[in-house]
Amino acid sequence: MPETPIYKIIFFSMGQIYEVYARQIFQSDLYGFIEIEQLVFGERSQMLVDPSEERLKSEFEGVNRSYIPLHSIARIDEVAKEGIGKISEAKGGNVSPFPMPAFTPKGNSD
Repeated sequence: MPETPIYKIIFFSMGQIYEVYARQIFQSDLYGFIEIEQLVFGERSQMLVDPSEERLKSEFEGVNRSYIPLHSIARIDEVAKEGIGKISEAKGGNVSPFPMPAFTPKGNSD
């Protein structure tokens, strides 16, 4: 494993599945969010360009820190080295997670 761990984060956003790699990940001070910092993109010296990775790079260009809602995260893995980040369409019919409130207010149970 490298000295600085690399994390693969998979999350859903606006009907798409994002797979990104970052060096820093932690629970945010903003309730219900995970912060990711130092996004890692594969530096390739080859002539081949992956359009999915280029789209991801342009979307996160200039971003220092990103806040991801907890309910949209599918998986977080610590990996030995970064892979190719990508954005893909979420397939699976009409099933989606039901939005749950972060807390339930105490009140009358009428």
